[in-house]
Amino acid sequence: MEKDLSHYRKNYERNPLFREDLPKNPMELFQKWFLEADESDGLDEANAMSVSTIGLDGFPKTRVVLLKKITWEGFIFYTNYNSEKGKAIQANPNVCLNLFWHGLERQIIIKGKAEKIAPNLSDGYFESRPDGSKLGALASDQSQEIESREAMDSKLKQLEETYAHKEIPRPKHWGGYMVRPESIEFWQGRPNRMHDRILYALQKDYNWKISRLQP
Repeated sequence: MEKDLSHYRKNYERNPLFREDLPKNPMELFQKWFLEADESDGLDEANAMSVSTIGLDGFPKTRVVLLKKITWEGFIFYTNYNSEKGKAIQANPNVCLNLFWHGLERQIIIKGKAEKIAPNLSDGYFESRPDGSKLGALASDQSQEIESREAMDSKLKQLEETYAHKEIPRPKHWGGYMVRPESIEFWQGRPNRMHDRILYALQKDYNWKISRLQP
């Protein structure tokens, strides 16, 4: 199959990103942009983000997860620690996050180190999940091969029977990661591909250096 996409064009004409409007701390701008994305009509799951890791095979891999908490220290998402991404993070905690909001012509690129959050914080979030999601975390050996969909559904059904009318415990291999940012780039689409790119880079004194990058 061959398809030529070279004629695809979109002109970006939304809000500019001026240097004088930038806060000193990128988390303030992240919160502002996220709120605008979350309140934007026609944009589902503003908290959907890509997580890129370097796998044990040496290749980068990107997948979409849901951002579940924003703090001044970083960004929290949850996963199976024994999954492919979990093993990759254990071997190399350097990760890249990307949030792309097409309707707003914006993306945010975050580089940082991922670290496990405290077990009690993972417990608290796990308890807030619907029972089906809790059982799914127990049923799935994430990233491992399984012979069929039927086998997977059978595992879930057995767990539903086991935990009927019972508290569902958080698996010890399931929990949260916090990504502590070392750089955050804010990308705003502009006409003629002259996009605004503002980079915040964390310095040794924990202040943020702000730079404008060429598109």
